[in-house]
Amino acid sequence: MPHVSRDTAGESITMLGLDVRLTNFDGGYTVCFETHSSDQDLGPLFEGLPNDECQIPRLGYVLAGSIEFRIGDRTETYIAGDAYYVPPGHIPIHHDGTQIVEFSPTELLGETIGVVMANVDRGHRPVQLAEGRSPR
Repeated sequence: MPHVSRDTAGESITMLGLDVRLTNFDGGYTVCFETHSSDQDLGPLFEGLPNDECQIPRLGYVLAGSIEFRIGDRTETYIAGDAYYVPPGHIPIHHDGTQIVEFSPTELLGETIGVVMANVDRGHRPVQLAEGRSPR
């Protein structure tokens, strides 16, 4: 059976306070090892997707720190030790020092990364969060 670690992941994306190491598995899923180095709302990066929201279902685990997802009018926060499922139609909110592992459908992830990278090329940037904002 295939396996991967952060150190052996085949691809990497580093930009805007985000370091992602990823590998696509047979069967249509991608595993992503993410490290976040700033507090930011990624909303502007999803412009052009339905409702300007991320459409990837996310299944993940928080190794360190915390991550939030804005889903409609509520925000869900997950901290180190939490496993989570987030449905399509959300905005990720990253926090400095967070490390997560996520599993996502490869095809949807590729489509979304394409939109995100096009938005970055157009000058879209995450919204930096106010200093002192703390999760949960």
